[in-house]
Amino acid sequence: MAITTEPAAPTTETPPTAETPQQPPVPAPPVTLVKESPGAPAEKSPAAPAKESKDGWQFNSPLVLTMVLLVVVLAQGPIRQALSAPVMQSWMTVFVAVVVQALPFLVLGVLLSAGIAVFVPATFFTRALPKNPVLAVPIAGMAGAILPGCECASVPVAGALVRRGVTPAAAIAFLLSAPAINPIVLTATAVAFPRNPEMVLARFVGSLLVACVMGWLWTRIGRTDWLRLPAHEPHEGETKGAAFWGSVRHDVMQAGGFLVLGAMSAATLKAVAPASWLRTAADNPVVAILALSILAVLLSICSEADAFVAASLTQFSLTAKLAFLVVGPMIDLKLFAMQAGTFGRGFALRFAPATFVLAIAGAVVTGAVLL
Repeated sequence: MAITTEPAAPTTETPPTAETPQQPPVPAPPVTLVKESPGAPAEKSPAAPAKESKDGWQFNSPLVLTMVLLVVVLAQGPIRQALSAPVMQSWMTVFVAVVVQALPFLVLGVLLSAGIAVFVPATFFTRALPKNPVLAVPIAGMAGAILPGCECASVPVAGALVRRGVTPAAAIAFLLSAPAINPIVLTATAVAFPRNPEMVLARFVGSLLVACVMGWLWTRIGRTDWLRLPAHEPHEGETKGAAFWGSVRHDVMQAGGFLVLGAMSAATLKAVAPASWLRTAADNPVVAILALSILAVLLSICSEADAFVAASLTQFSLTAKLAFLVVGPMIDLKLFAMQAGTFGRGFALRFAPATFVLAIAGAVVTGAVLL
């Protein structure tokens, strides 16, 4: 039995030896295809050159800028003809005036707010504010007059204050007052209204009043489960220098973009809107206040530049312009998005309508007394 099984093994090996001459032509092509695209089917490997050709035509910033400049050069004749129209000349005059006047204050405010957000320790605020929320609210509101910063910077700072133990009522008062009554904003307001210096005092009093009332309102009806705070610092893991310049770049790009959009909107409203419509809205005090308050929400202009936009709306009363200046730094489209992202959607949906109503009421009361 053992002798019969031993020859059986070589007999099974002899057929492959007969078939081996037929196998060499097969293996070479598929091996090269698999090496070019590991982990992918061999059928998709021929598409690799097509992908490389598409990557060469991807749109990026230099390509878009080159195309825009090429279009401007080719169409410079029609563009010059369009800009020579009286409407476009009026539009360009208002747009350039608003941007040139507001840009220095915007840059200075961004630099100061970034420095405070990065280099001032958060423990400073917890030591400076009293533990009693009723007393902490006005002190936090007045702190906005000392610490300059736009509304884009006040939202993360307020979130950091609550996360580090500051009462939410005081953080809300700082959140609303800092963008409206800081030295940069008040100086810009004085420059924008050289013939109406009372606008500076009215903006300070009206904005501080609304910020304190909102803080005290939170102590009465606010609930901690409405707040959802971020779990980390906005610049955690970075050096102070990198965090500072990162904050500056972010705020300049964001606030500068909103400044340009606001200047374009103000110039369009000034040059395109029929004068009869503006006179009709301006002649009715209630409609004028509501119109400019809604306009402040829609334009979402940085607080360091909104005074120049408000000053360009010459048809409206000082009280209506004051409503524009009080409402804008407290609630607008970009602030609603930032507040929802920082504190949660539930907070933003409750906070925004209450702030809008109280800001209008505060502007009307302040305007009736001081303007």
